[in-house]
Amino acid sequence: MKDFKNKVVVISGAGSGIGRALAVAFQELGARLALNDINADTLLATVTQVGGPAVVFYRHFDVSDQAAVYQFAEDVVAHYGRVDVVINNAGVALAKLSALKTSLADYEWIIGINLWGMMYGTLAFLPHLQKQPESSVVNLSSIFGVHGIPYQAAYSTTKFGIRGFTEALALEERLHQTGVVATSVHPGGIQTNIARSARYAGTDSATIEKFEKAFLTSPEQAAQTIIAGIRRKKTRILIGPDARLFYYINKLPHGIITWFLLRFARKMA
Repeated sequence: MKDFKNKVVVISGAGSGIGRALAVAFQELGARLALNDINADTLLATVTQVGGPAVVFYRHFDVSDQAAVYQFAEDVVAHYGRVDVVINNAGVALAKLSALKTSLADYEWIIGINLWGMMYGTLAFLPHLQKQPESSVVNLSSIFGVHGIPYQAAYSTTKFGIRGFTEALALEERLHQTGVVATSVHPGGIQTNIARSARYAGTDSATIEKFEKAFLTSPEQAAQTIIAGIRRKKTRILIGPDARLFYYINKLPHGIITWFLLRFARKMA
């Protein structure tokens, strides 16, 4: 997909970070936007930045709410008559917790938003995407979906799930020649507020500060990388030098990977 003028682009988690940067970038390319966020105030701020309520379709709701996501899909199609690009960007994080000390309630919370939210967004819009000669569904995973990370078992679980679902979907759509390209995106450290807005972030501010110092990529750079990947019909997008390093280290023998990740975990402790 080379030209986004008048294409309908759906973005979840558009109230800040990569989601907002994507909305701004697509608006500059002439796309028609359908935006979502759980925070009504930040969502409206993004909507105002990209043209205002008169020209942007938007709804605030929690993407873990299946009924709300499916209703959003129907409303977007009713409003615009079509959908060309869906970007499932909404996501949350947990502060540093071991697999055992993470409560079942926290597992359910993060899986509901990160994994089920992505699946709802994909499955609700997929029949509409398949009606176009070419279309894209883009799902935000992470470098933590390339290899599991100590003290991020819950987050890694969701990001591996996003990667696996999207890779399988990409092959299915290609087998059936639907014209839908499914893309898994793996950002490294992005300069957003996801670490500070993580659940229990206030209990681990020192680790958060260490992580943020390693965040190398701006949301605007991330957005441009994603758009370039959609144009090239890529099924995997790595964002940032840290993501590329992490991806290629993961191809090394397992013992080397383990040494690297243990060293990383001790440094962040």
